[in-house]
Amino acid sequence: MKVVIAGLGSIGRRHLRNLRACGVEEFVLLRSHRATLPDDELAGLPVETSIEAALAHEPDAIVISNPTALHLDVAIPAAKAGVAILMEKPVSDSMTGMDEFLQIVEENDVPVLVGFQFRWHPGLRGIKNLVEMGEVGRATSVRVRWGEYLPDWHPWEDYRKGYAARKDLGGGVVLTLTHPLDYLRMMFGEVTAEWAFADKVSDLEMDVEDTAEIGLRFENGMIGNVHLDYVQRPAQHSLEVVCTKGSIFWDNADGMVRVFDGEKKTWTEYPMKEGFERNELFMAQTAHFVAMVRDGMPSGCTLQDGIRAQELALGALWSAEHEAILKDWSILRSR
Repeated sequence: MKVVIAGLGSIGRRHLRNLRACGVEEFVLLRSHRATLPDDELAGLPVETSIEAALAHEPDAIVISNPTALHLDVAIPAAKAGVAILMEKPVSDSMTGMDEFLQIVEENDVPVLVGFQFRWHPGLRGIKNLVEMGEVGRATSVRVRWGEYLPDWHPWEDYRKGYAARKDLGGGVVLTLTHPLDYLRMMFGEVTAEWAFADKVSDLEMDVEDTAEIGLRFENGMIGNVHLDYVQRPAQHSLEVVCTKGSIFWDNADGMVRVFDGEKKTWTEYPMKEGFERNELFMAQTAHFVAMVRDGMPSGCTLQDGIRAQELALGALWSAEHEAILKDWSILRSR
């Protein structure tokens, strides 16, 4: 199995290490040489600076981990070549070119996995099972809070130069922290309406929104809220599900799921296994992708899933701009 890694920032290098841990030995690096990390772990690997030259190596797969706004510049040629794709979220920063990309993927039967690694979180999967089994009754609402101070993400580089803070590279807190818009669909089903407030309200130096409040109505009648920000210290990523017979709580800090039975007035805790750490989510995702390429396993997060998450992210920005509730995401095709 030969893999092209497109983009060698921190996430691209994580994918490289994890693929090596899964037994992949042949790599081609597609890079701009703008990464701020040392290149020691990349020594000896062939390097190309154009997607055409990288595809000439006849890879089996490609990891797309370059800045969001440049994803489709790599993904569309790779899909035309029939190369399996592991694409970092979000799929892009706009809907331009999305229909073309989807059509090429479907016509060429290209395996695509979108990199929403929280789909592999044991706690979130456990919550999905608890809700489906009705352990605490019927879910009526859900709230996600995710705040992290952006300058702390990569202390070795100027946050103002990273993609997350730059509109031209597809940044902004809504697109960058779009994970909840995917895993909430995984757990609770389709979204039928959306509203949002989003703006740059802190003193951070950037040309994108740093805070967003997003409201969701689900097809099953549930109401949801997602708060995102680049400001909060200490960082927090948590989820709360209110149900007819109790509540479910999850905190990414320890991964534990806590369930309150409102009728028995008791708590039940489901802790993570001893020694669990964040990279296990990426490793599970990587192992799944390798199985897709080698064994034909169906995608655990399809391109259609990725496109829908992007529609919800862009829909939030549209709602904030127009101060309106969005129910028809087809209007985003012009954005």
